[in-house]
Amino acid sequence: MDKTLLISKIRDGTVIDHVKAGMSLKVLSILNITGKEHLTVSVGMYVPSKRLGFKDVVKIEQRSLERPELDRIALIAPDASISIIRDYEVVEKFSVSLEDRVVGIIKCSNLNCISNTKEPIKPEFFVKSRKPLVLECIYCDREMFESEVLSSL
Repeated sequence: MDKTLLISKIRDGTVIDHVKAGMSLKVLSILNITGKEHLTVSVGMYVPSKRLGFKDVVKIEQRSLERPELDRIALIAPDASISIIRDYEVVEKFSVSLEDRVVGIIKCSNLNCISNTKEPIKPEFFVKSRKPLVLECIYCDREMFESEVLSSL
């Protein structure tokens, strides 16, 4: 196998690795990266991976991730790992984790759910299954499957 780097190293920033193949553009959307931020962003799509077969990789110079962003990434890329890079070296590495409850990240797909009214509550879901992803609204019991979750992010 060729040992050539497909995506060059970054000096300082964040690497999001082991993203499900084809989902890197959704990751950029979650992070509100449009290309107008004056950040250097590298995206590798369908990169060979021993663990996943194929994966996507996103590298962002001069950008840290906030907890809500990590929670959103966990919904679409539960196998993702995050590396914090300083002076070309990994100074911290961790996996994203999907909590047992998802609060305030996505809306319930049931338009009649109380969480979609003007009530002062945040949408909240139990994680019923991680693989495949199934969330259940705590207010109306509506189940949301992966495709619905992805379209609501």
